[in-house]
Amino acid sequence: MYFTEKPVFIFALDAFWMNSYNFRKNYTSAFKLMKPIPQSPEKPSRKQKSVKSESIQKRKEPSDLELLLSVHHSQPHRFLGMHPFTQGKTKGVVVRAYLHDAINCEVVDAITDKRYELTRIDNTDLFEGFISEQKNVFPYRLRIERHNGEIKQFYDPYSFLPTISDQDLYLFNEGTEHKAYKKLGARPRVIDGVVGVSFAVWAPSAKRVSVVSEFNNWDGRYHPMRILGNSGVWEIFIPGMRAGTKYKYEVLCSDDTMRLKTDPYGTSFEAPPYNSSIVCDVDNDYQWNDNGWINYRDSTDWQKKPVSVYEVHLGSWKRNTEDGNRPYTYREIAHDLANYVKEQGFTHVEFLPVAEHPFEGSWGYQVTGYFAPTHRFGSPHDFKYLVDTLHQNGIGVIMDWVPGHFPRDAFALAEFDGTHLYEHADPRQGEHKEWGTFIFNYDRREVRSFLLGSALAWLDRYHIDGLRVDAVASMLYLDYGRKDGEWIPNPYGGHENIGALEFLRYTNDTIHEYFPGALMIAEESTSWPGVTKPTSELGLGFDLKWNMGWMHDTIHYINQDSLFRKHYHNSLTFGMLYQYSENFMLVYSHDEVVHGKGSMLNKVSAGSIKEKAQTLRALYAFMWTWPGKKTLFMGGEFGQSREWKYDAGLDWFLLQYKDHSGIQAVVKDLNYFYRNNPGLAERENDSHAFTWINVGDWQQSVLSFARFGNTPDEMYLVVTNFTPVMRQRYRIGVPKGGYWTELINTNAGEYGGSGEGNLGGVSSETIPCDGRNDSIEITLPGLTTVIFKLHV
Repeated sequence: MYFTEKPVFIFALDAFWMNSYNFRKNYTSAFKLMKPIPQSPEKPSRKQKSVKSESIQKRKEPSDLELLLSVHHSQPHRFLGMHPFTQGKTKGVVVRAYLHDAINCEVVDAITDKRYELTRIDNTDLFEGFISEQKNVFPYRLRIERHNGEIKQFYDPYSFLPTISDQDLYLFNEGTEHKAYKKLGARPRVIDGVVGVSFAVWAPSAKRVSVVSEFNNWDGRYHPMRILGNSGVWEIFIPGMRAGTKYKYEVLCSDDTMRLKTDPYGTSFEAPPYNSSIVCDVDNDYQWNDNGWINYRDSTDWQKKPVSVYEVHLGSWKRNTEDGNRPYTYREIAHDLANYVKEQGFTHVEFLPVAEHPFEGSWGYQVTGYFAPTHRFGSPHDFKYLVDTLHQNGIGVIMDWVPGHFPRDAFALAEFDGTHLYEHADPRQGEHKEWGTFIFNYDRREVRSFLLGSALAWLDRYHIDGLRVDAVASMLYLDYGRKDGEWIPNPYGGHENIGALEFLRYTNDTIHEYFPGALMIAEESTSWPGVTKPTSELGLGFDLKWNMGWMHDTIHYINQDSLFRKHYHNSLTFGMLYQYSENFMLVYSHDEVVHGKGSMLNKVSAGSIKEKAQTLRALYAFMWTWPGKKTLFMGGEFGQSREWKYDAGLDWFLLQYKDHSGIQAVVKDLNYFYRNNPGLAERENDSHAFTWINVGDWQQSVLSFARFGNTPDEMYLVVTNFTPVMRQRYRIGVPKGGYWTELINTNAGEYGGSGEGNLGGVSSETIPCDGRNDSIEITLPGLTTVIFKLHV
């Protein structure tokens, strides 16, 4: 038997529901009129039997009970919990609780500790009671006895108001909720003095969603959530649950199939194969010590500052070979990495995706936890420690972010509520067949709130200094990687993904609004116009774009035998034709040292290790003096010989050999040259700050250009010889007469070269050359780049 009312009102409805049922007045007066009830002089354990009314018990609403028992109830808070009850002259409150492993249950007045017994209904796990002496709802706890004799007392989850406001839901549905990560997901919190965790998840097509956990034996019957209006968001607050608890969502789909899903907004996850979400108090678990760096970052115009990025895969930079060849944790690697990056002179590190992912072989690019650092290297707290340590050493942190696609894993985002919720339903729009992944539906507003929230959460919670957005081209084009007939044009008949364009522009603008010093970097492999132009000029609003064309051209060049490089001279010069169309970052990334492509060292055409090392040193000096920011993947800085392996550490033992330590030394010196001559960075995007000296000496594979700084006399001369032939008395024109100091010679003995050079510098002569009135005569060793600076 069970009680019912017309209508049934739940104690924990929010303002929206209260208005809908004209309940605001009754709910408010319940607390205003509530008075402490004097404690009975009898023993505190005396049970006050609840009054049973046959007339009330006969008035059944089987739909509510049947929905609850069949686990189909979408509004369990209307049925469970405490409700005011009035029928005729009978007035009081009715309480219902659906409990796991309970022999009996009592309601305990949270103020007086007076107890009222509830009755089990028809051999179910539902307990119910009518309390006549309490005329209004009151704060209470439930006291149960388990079959093993354990006594437990706790607050009822169905006695709390929703933890998300109507305004939050409106913005989320509109796609303009900037901090959805602080509204949805699992959030430890204290409500009315009660410690617990609020849960909220978007699943608009679900019939029912439950929190299943260690807390309730992974049984979806015991913590069903309520749906909040037409928002599609399901919500519940579970008192007593704390950080560290594992959980998932049990989703009953419209076709009555059941899906067990991890939290899209989860902040911590356990390892496969279980992949459970873990409650984590990420917003209050760490005391940061990087205010100095953050203030510097946010007041810095990075377009005019050196940006030299060391790209790192955390699982393979170094590994603990004494402990099963395992990767180091975030904490273990923090100081070693910070010291190395600082010593080498890089300004930033860039981490390949650290967001949670199930398959290690994806390198992190198939993300299932868009708000969580991967469990592989420690906790979210530990990841904060790593970032904090880098910041305290003056090193910025950029993270790869992957909004272009997500994997099909059944436990994650794919078909989340039984429908194509996050992805397009039509495979011509929703699948990357070559990657075996789904494409986000950028037209769906809630998906935009999700992805924008992910981007902001990394900068907010983890103090990340920028995002390198992966595979932007795959987002921009509807026909990316598709043949005719395999894609659907946009409403205007074109192949541009309008939803993705709007999303990227909105995301970049929003991030720059909240974090003015953050760097947004696009990996965009096509010639899409305006990637780094402001959105006000119809650009995408990125700060920097990876220069993929320059990367491929220069690699193609060094891959040629030195005897034939002269026929590919335009591979070195072509990039200047489009150099100032975007704010470019020069890059030799992880993608270039895997899948049979060879390491950077072995990309150099056939020759001895010594010749390969010479060529790589010359190439890096050419790169560091070419306009644009810099990114170099780990291992490249010391000439790693073999291809990169995600599950093995770098070959640090190679540094015992001069050919490898010499490459490392020249990269270090190039970084400090770049940082100590600020005019180079300040005018990287100024076409007037670059001029060719001799672009046409293709026969000798020699190339020369000049860079200009902030003052009339700040000039740099760069000369590169990509053949192994020494060029004695090589004459070259100079922009201005004077003494030209030799700052870097990649053939220097300390780099492993033969040591021939220009004895510290050379004075110009009034001899016309290369269309200039003054020139210098230099020694230009083979496979060498020489950098001069005008000495005033």
